[in-house]
Amino acid sequence: MAIQELWPLFGLRVKTPRLLLRYPSDADLAALASHPADAIHDPATMPFAIPWTDAPPEELARNTLRYYWLGRASWTAQRWHLPLVVSHQGAIVGVQGLHGEDFPVTRQVSTSSWLLRRLQGQGIGKEMRAAILHLAFSGLQAERALSGAFEDNAASLAVSRGLGYVENGDRIDARRGRPVRHIDLLLERSAWERRRRDDIRIEGLEPCLELFGL
Repeated sequence: MAIQELWPLFGLRVKTPRLLLRYPSDADLAALASHPADAIHDPATMPFAIPWTDAPPEELARNTLRYYWLGRASWTAQRWHLPLVVSHQGAIVGVQGLHGEDFPVTRQVSTSSWLLRRLQGQGIGKEMRAAILHLAFSGLQAERALSGAFEDNAASLAVSRGLGYVENGDRIDARRGRPVRHIDLLLERSAWERRRRDDIRIEGLEPCLELFGL
């Protein structure tokens, strides 16, 4: 039996005019693990709530593999994390994640992402978020999508606001030993519908629905 029959997420695709998002193979994970932290963001800053890029290079690579393998192994319909690698012009340039907890009941998701530093500022971050939101709202029939960023992460906040998210509270987090404000963001289905695109395609979702509890 082919692995895609056993784990149909390997056949899931989300396509936009610029990008292809797909579930990662182990070869894809090895490619992700090869990127040093400074290829993802300026080491003087920390855009992530969990500072995973602060690990030494060899540990960072192994942690990358562990993280995605753990997500695959611990997947349940009640709690899942869907990481899709982002391919641009045939090369993997980042990851766009979608998270759900008790999704059949809550119809709520959250997102996470990273993009190679050399490609930031070119609209790719917004395109990959638009793709995963299309999967969430059009494919999985979500009602709400959550996101968030530190107040000094202007690029991430601009992506969210440009896609219709609104502020939904905040908190103070500790980042590298110092307090920083984290802004919570919410996108309702009605706001997404007003901006929904007709040039994003989803392939291979139907065999996966059982894994999402649908």
